[in-house]
Amino acid sequence: MPASFKQRCYLVYALAPESTTAADANDALNAYIEDRRRGIVVFHDHFSRGPHGGVAVFEVRSEEELRMLDDAGPLAGWQLDAHPLTFSLAAVGFVEQTHLTLREYAKTSLDELRGAEADDARFWWRRRV
Repeated sequence: MPASFKQRCYLVYALAPESTTAADANDALNAYIEDRRRGIVVFHDHFSRGPHGGVAVFEVRSEEELRMLDDAGPLAGWQLDAHPLTFSLAAVGFVEQTHLTLREYAKTSLDELRGAEADDARFWWRRRV
């Protein structure tokens, strides 16, 4: 660990053992990310096909939170890797990096994508109030 800790976001990549069911993997990853001792979870998603597991992005503000990323807790026995992100120095920076990527590389925006979305029942975010 560097001599002087600096706040930033970390991407955590987690793969469950092969014998883990999708439901059990989802429950375990959710338990891992909801533990606030690991920092503020900014994003997460689960893998839809095997191997089961998922990714999460945490805003890490202290050395203790950084150490907790490596504490597997409910992910004991999983492959767990944490990577510091370059531009996402805080949760807001992660969101802004998403907007920048859409704008500068995809030449679109979240509003444009939202307006062009199909009426698909799988799109859970459309049902939110």
